[in-house]
Amino acid sequence: MGLKSDRWITRMAREQRMIEPFAEGKAREGVISYGVSSYGYDIRIADEFKIFTNVFSAVVDPKNFDPDSMIDFKGEVCVIPPNSFALARTVEYFRIPRNVLTVCVGKSTYARCGIIVNVTPFEPEWEGYVTLEISNTTPLPAKIYANEGIAQVLFFEADEECQISYADKKGKYQKQTTIALPRL
Repeated sequence: MGLKSDRWITRMAREQRMIEPFAEGKAREGVISYGVSSYGYDIRIADEFKIFTNVFSAVVDPKNFDPDSMIDFKGEVCVIPPNSFALARTVEYFRIPRNVLTVCVGKSTYARCGIIVNVTPFEPEWEGYVTLEISNTTPLPAKIYANEGIAQVLFFEADEECQISYADKKGKYQKQTTIALPRL
């Protein structure tokens, strides 16, 4: 299994629609960068957010998540309360090939501000918009900018195809088109 280069990512985006829309360049004036990089792709965050609130003093339970714990917000700048988090989705839609696995890590610009991005791997044959969790670890409100870079996806291609893909398992987050809350 090997890390894939910018040329491979560009070819897969063009030939197999692996990333749509696809931004070929990376340098951006006045915005947090996005697009293809040397060995990855910097994803953008859409302008739709679900911001965590504890107005109802709920207990966070991944087996029975209360959707009332989230406030919907749409806008170019999302402010995440201190020591809280928000869910968002990518601008890009992904179609992961059967012999590819991705790992996603937050961008250093946000990390240096105490803002952590958490994303699970995109499994072979997973497809959809990516739901991102953005944590504000600081005691101050934190700004997140829509339509700008938020995290980097690294692509690993296996020497052979997996026996059972995410599509084969009929994964619960397959082909998601909105911000997906936890499901059991």
